[in-house]
Amino acid sequence: MAGRLGPRLDSPPAADALGGPLVTRRRAIGFAGVGVGALMLGTGEWSSGTAHARSAKSSVRLPSDPFTLGIASGDPRGDGVVLWTRLAPEPLDPDGHGGMPPVPVRVEYEIATDERFRRLVRRGTVTATPELAHSVHPEISGLLPDRVYFYRFRAGGHLSPTGRTRTTPLPGSDPRGLTFAFASCQAWQDGFYTAYEHMAAEDLDLVVHLGDYLYEYGVKTNKRGVTTDPSLHTETTDLARYRLQYGLYKSEAPLRQAHANFPWIMTFDDHEVENNWAGDIPEKGQDPGPFRARRAAAFQALYEHAPLRRPQLPQGPDVRMYRRLPYGRLADFTMLDTRQYRDDQACGDTVTANCPERFDPKRTLLGAAQRDWVLKGFRRSPARWQVLGNQAPLGQTDQDPGPGTSVWTDPWDGYVAERNRLLAEADATGVRNLVVITGDRHQNYAWDLKRDYADPDAPTVGAEFVGTSITSGGDGADLTEEGRKFLAANPHMKFFNGQRGYVRVHVDRDRWRTDFRVVPYVTRPGAPVSTRASVVVEDGVPGVQV
Repeated sequence: MAGRLGPRLDSPPAADALGGPLVTRRRAIGFAGVGVGALMLGTGEWSSGTAHARSAKSSVRLPSDPFTLGIASGDPRGDGVVLWTRLAPEPLDPDGHGGMPPVPVRVEYEIATDERFRRLVRRGTVTATPELAHSVHPEISGLLPDRVYFYRFRAGGHLSPTGRTRTTPLPGSDPRGLTFAFASCQAWQDGFYTAYEHMAAEDLDLVVHLGDYLYEYGVKTNKRGVTTDPSLHTETTDLARYRLQYGLYKSEAPLRQAHANFPWIMTFDDHEVENNWAGDIPEKGQDPGPFRARRAAAFQALYEHAPLRRPQLPQGPDVRMYRRLPYGRLADFTMLDTRQYRDDQACGDTVTANCPERFDPKRTLLGAAQRDWVLKGFRRSPARWQVLGNQAPLGQTDQDPGPGTSVWTDPWDGYVAERNRLLAEADATGVRNLVVITGDRHQNYAWDLKRDYADPDAPTVGAEFVGTSITSGGDGADLTEEGRKFLAANPHMKFFNGQRGYVRVHVDRDRWRTDFRVVPYVTRPGAPVSTRASVVVEDGVPGVQV
């Protein structure tokens, strides 16, 4: 590192305690054909004295602002965060290069305790390579816990906007409280990102994004009423097109501002690759070979556009996204991956009232390794609140108000035995407060998690809050006909809302409060935000209180 101020940037641990394997040379080379040098230079793991780094152009002058996609920080720890930016003067370049020359470019970063950068605590250099779309992911350590920091980048004669981030309390500490927001499902073609304008103005410690950050569909037809370039009209299947789609989504100023204001913890659901994919099985049952190539391209583009650490580097079509992030002894965030390791959806991936396959004890949504890791975490965690970052609803969504049960088979309702095992283990091991935060559904729910939904007398073992979409589905409505049906069919459901927005959470030692923040419309800009409902979970009392 050149010109570094403050303590030395620590080397990564021999094993990642948060659930991810270390990046080895073999693993890095498997990343969609990208060389290990391109990977490590962007993370700052290799020094500026390597041949790859020496080839970087520190004096390159870019004709226009390369920071059009913004800046971000993520996966906060007690001693640091990972920073992110991608150099892209022309983010909608159809070739996916962002308008950058095909050469490595040096990127400087600075971290300070004040917005004017008079009290610098870190300064360093990383290399943005064309192999990774000129994205960088410097991992910063040695910072103080539970502190606000400001950061910025320089490259090609340009200065980035200033970002604000925050480290978490140390794992063994006992913080008094935590305020965060979670969001999901932001189809660009369905409306404006007004919800992010309001989120960016909140006083938050962090943001959790639960998936469907982008959608793979073309955007020729959209509810914004705008004409788009033909390069954006095709479905997203290859690396250049995924990069272009991220360029479109990140061109939205409210999204960039929400990234700049808070550290994010991110995972994916299905649309970052393709709708309702399952393991190596694409939506429509095509040849898995081309699908794995598509998945590799999608994962590479995701990494290129997100503040992710080295353990989340993809290896071709595979990536270790499940991980655990502690917030002192107050909360553990256990981020799940409910796509890569699952069995195919039962009974044809549909709504069904007669599907014995969904009860098969051999069926898995998590895969054996991830499931065992989650259960082991239940037994070992000292946290007061166990927070599962989950992609598709865990609780039962019966669509039949009568005596029958009709459910979708893509979410956990298609994997009943594993759901029951997960909830039973949480109950049996004495998890103090299990709270699941979920996206996917484009609706707001608050409901109890039952140990077995087939047993009317089964105990409540936790709470789940399903958050609505940022835009997906268009304007939405408060209480829809489907919502009335859900409330009638699911006695464990305490609240329903079908508007757009995000969810704000404040949690302390005694209480968890969920605020459903909604906007009345997204198909035109400027919508106000309001809190539609606040729902509480009391420490040591499973379930929700409306």
